[in-house]
Amino acid sequence: MSQDRLPQMVISIMLLAGFDVSERCNIRPRSFDLLAKKGDILVIIKVASHIDSVSADIAWDLNQIARYLQATPLIVGERARGADLERGVVYIRYGLFALSPESLYDYFAEGLSPMVYASPGGLYVKIKGDLLREVRERSRMSLGDLASHLGVSRRAISKYESGMGTTLDVAIRLEELFGAQLVEMIELVGYRSPEPGPEVPPESATGDVLVDLERMGMEIHAMRQAPFQALALFDKHTILTAYGTSQKIAKRASLIGNISHLTKTFAMCVVTDYKKQKKIGKTLLIGEEHLHTMEDGSELIDMINE
Repeated sequence: MSQDRLPQMVISIMLLAGFDVSERCNIRPRSFDLLAKKGDILVIIKVASHIDSVSADIAWDLNQIARYLQATPLIVGERARGADLERGVVYIRYGLFALSPESLYDYFAEGLSPMVYASPGGLYVKIKGDLLREVRERSRMSLGDLASHLGVSRRAISKYESGMGTTLDVAIRLEELFGAQLVEMIELVGYRSPEPGPEVPPESATGDVLVDLERMGMEIHAMRQAPFQALALFDKHTILTAYGTSQKIAKRASLIGNISHLTKTFAMCVVTDYKKQKKIGKTLLIGEEHLHTMEDGSELIDMINE
């Protein structure tokens, strides 16, 4: 089966849903495959046929990039633990949402939010706890009465009313009993996973480049497997930053420029064996030696803007 089939399917879905889509990231290793933007919504997507193949480093990058670009990170795949991903079900991988292409289509093209999430032991839904408490009390049922009716413990009912998830069977019985929509939809856009672990610069990082950027007053966040090795923040500006030899940087320059255009950020490649500066599309190519001579981040911003 063609390796391009799944990424092309994802691109088609996002285009059909009215999104602008970036170039595909074909650089290995890669923590994401494409970005899609529509209005204020920016989605960063990792495509993986088996979502179990998404590593901790990839998830860490997705989380970090999403955090600093105000994006929604998603993993789109077809299988997990040897079974097909079910339509309308959200899976969790390192705290990030993973779903099938069909679920992606339902959400972005049809406006249908998933309700079910997979967790060890089966499929679950989250109950609207406050609403459950309200309809139970309105029906003059005690916690014990409802627990007895469902065949669960009183403590379980109390946890449902505090927002704990439950099985599909229990949720259906609750909705039938009270005639109310008690299951909470899962909103993919705007979801933020838990805070990532400490930042660790990649082994391939050129230390002098990061040191120079920090010296110029920039806040640096090194990536692990992204096409840009760092996000540099300066005075409300975000610079997608890559560095390396001319040969290694050639592919990255165009891709980073395309991503920066979509995300309204800046793009820069620091070339270790180059002494001048030039622009390739939106991307500034600057020699490492030239970077050494610069004193302030605003000087670099002006250069990128030229």
